[in-house]
Amino acid sequence: MDTVILIAQIVIALGIANVWLVRASKSTAYRGGGAQDMKEEFAVYGLPESFMRLIGAAKLLLAAALIAGIWWPLVTRPAALGMAALMLGAIAMHLKVKDPLLKSLPALAMLALAVFVAVGS
Repeated sequence: MDTVILIAQIVIALGIANVWLVRASKSTAYRGGGAQDMKEEFAVYGLPESFMRLIGAAKLLLAAALIAGIWWPLVTRPAALGMAALMLGAIAMHLKVKDPLLKSLPALAMLALAVFVAVGS
């Protein structure tokens, strides 16, 4: 079970890094509304660019904490719970703009993984 939790931690961290560092300026099928990049997506949600930076920093910090949790297990549960809270926020934003369920699937998957890690750690 410990190995599965470690894999989940790594999947979450790499997924978040991919979204915020590699794909932030790119269009995906999962962007809210008709947004073409992360900045437009936050605008669709009615949120300022400064909030986008804050959320991005928080997600990347929590992703790093999940990786650090491999060596320092005490940080794993708080990092996973924080990530779960942010994923709930992402899902709420998709609901706010009445996106189809497909657009919420990545956030739902990350939420499920984060809860799994939090409960299992």
